[in-house]
Amino acid sequence: METALFDYELPESYIAQQPAEPRDSSRLMVLHRADGRIEHRIFREIGDYLRAGDLLVANDSRVIPARLHGRKPTGGEVEVFLLRQRDEEGKVWECLVRGRGLNEGAKVHLSEELFAEVVAVTSAGTRIVEFSAPVHPYLDALGEVPLPPYITQYTGDRERYQTVYSRPEGSVAAPTAGLHFTPELLLRLRDQGVLFETVTLHVGLDTFKPVQSERVEDHHIHTEWAELSSATARRINETTLAGGRIVAVGTTTVRTLEWAATAAQGLDPYDAQACPWQRVAAFVGDVSLYIYPGYRFRAVDALITNFHLPRSSLLMLVSAFIAQAHPEDVDAGRRILLAAYEEAKREGYRFFSFGDAMLIL
Repeated sequence: METALFDYELPESYIAQQPAEPRDSSRLMVLHRADGRIEHRIFREIGDYLRAGDLLVANDSRVIPARLHGRKPTGGEVEVFLLRQRDEEGKVWECLVRGRGLNEGAKVHLSEELFAEVVAVTSAGTRIVEFSAPVHPYLDALGEVPLPPYITQYTGDRERYQTVYSRPEGSVAAPTAGLHFTPELLLRLRDQGVLFETVTLHVGLDTFKPVQSERVEDHHIHTEWAELSSATARRINETTLAGGRIVAVGTTTVRTLEWAATAAQGLDPYDAQACPWQRVAAFVGDVSLYIYPGYRFRAVDALITNFHLPRSSLLMLVSAFIAQAHPEDVDAGRRILLAAYEEAKREGYRFFSFGDAMLIL
């Protein structure tokens, strides 16, 4: 399948620069994947589409203040952007760096107490950086919570770029489908019998990169660290056996759950005969699951998601999810999704991280 098929035009005016206030006042497009029918609602009304016994599963990862500023011994300014922790202590990180001459052996002064040295240059152009001490205790004082590069006008509280249920730190970008939930909305859903559980997947910047290969199948998916506890796995399996739906909050949750239904049990995610029923297993470790049209979902019944960038792997994942309702037509999901995006533009929906949401049933 050609990657160009997942392209679409989006004028900058559609990219949300400010989040909706309150969080649950964002718009909600409800897409029925079987027939492509669309309803236009407000996010706080999402309970109208959920039933007692359904289970919401969300990614509780918290965005770290990943952008650090420092200087070289010569005085030149340096920016160090933390991407991924590479050791147990938190002293060695894969980073993006901005500044001249930051090759192997380059040193950076970040504060009176914290120093860093570039110890390797990766084939992707990132740097492996070793800090003089575990970096986490310094982040609140020295770091900045990064916003995506397409958000250029927001000057408000960076806590607005965290979900209300975020806990373990580790992401460099927010799992944005969860930004629409408020504590009050979660309580209302609980009162109507909707269950809630979390998984953790630390989101990396590669999540948002467009696919560069000409063919979708030739893209190499990035790897992210994730955890699904035994208690959450048990609740998911019990919900499924009882006839409840597993409603994934965001594409990072989808990747975690689908990994837990396949690779975490030693099964090939792309083997259509593997794991014929919805069962997930607890795991801790790396997730590298690339989902595109033709993939058969095992663990997820409904999806809450935002509107995604053109040519992104996220757009392909959502297309694959819609296509599951059309087993004889692998391209149906892409066509239905892009038609929904065109309607979203006509209706004035806001796109990307601070934008509006979709519920796909």
